[in-house]
Amino acid sequence: MSTAQARLNHILAALPEAELSRWLPDLELIDLPLGYVLYEAGEVDEFVYFPTTVIVSLLYVMKNGDSAELAVVGNDGIVGVSLFMGGNTTTSRAVVQNAGKGYRLAAPAMKREFDRAGPVMNVLLRYTQALIAQMSQTAGCNRHHELDKQLCRWLLLSLDRLPDNELAMSQELLAKMLGIVPASGVSDVVAKLQTAGLVTYADGNITVLDRPGLEEMSCECYEVVKKEYQRLLPVRVAA
Repeated sequence: MSTAQARLNHILAALPEAELSRWLPDLELIDLPLGYVLYEAGEVDEFVYFPTTVIVSLLYVMKNGDSAELAVVGNDGIVGVSLFMGGNTTTSRAVVQNAGKGYRLAAPAMKREFDRAGPVMNVLLRYTQALIAQMSQTAGCNRHHELDKQLCRWLLLSLDRLPDNELAMSQELLAKMLGIVPASGVSDVVAKLQTAGLVTYADGNITVLDRPGLEEMSCECYEVVKKEYQRLLPVRVAA
């Protein structure tokens, strides 16, 4: 594995060469299929994950099975922050919402690197702050903004974390992301964006046709989250 491959993930890209070189023997590149669960709520995490071409959704799941998305993680970040923050478990579920690849690092290696402090701890803590900001903004967005604006915000955040403008997403999974009940209601939300010429949706694939238009229709939450990530993690590729 080369450092160039690893640097497709922006957390790994932010590490000094000496630190990343030390990580390389422990990093494992894996395929992450659509719907794959990286961890369930309450489970002790055995790995942390550094997505490169995959999008992972962090979900809070109710006892009745209903869920609400807390945040999306892609090539901007890391899945499993509770492991190095000392909690070991979390109340959320991490599930792949767009298939792709990512690196994983075993828990002991992650804890060892975090405990070395220095630049590794700094990057991970700044990312965690950005992730908390996204979660907070998502909570407010889900409470106060219309579903079509939420979908625009979600699409833009996801696209910022992928190498292209297409997402593989079933209506059922999309409904879970947005908390739409029943799931069939998601077609009305997507249809509004299609009518506006912003996206196409066919065979479980969403393709963005007009990104500036999508940004215009989105609520302010997208820009708030984007700017916070850029402030805390300037290596992240801007939209």
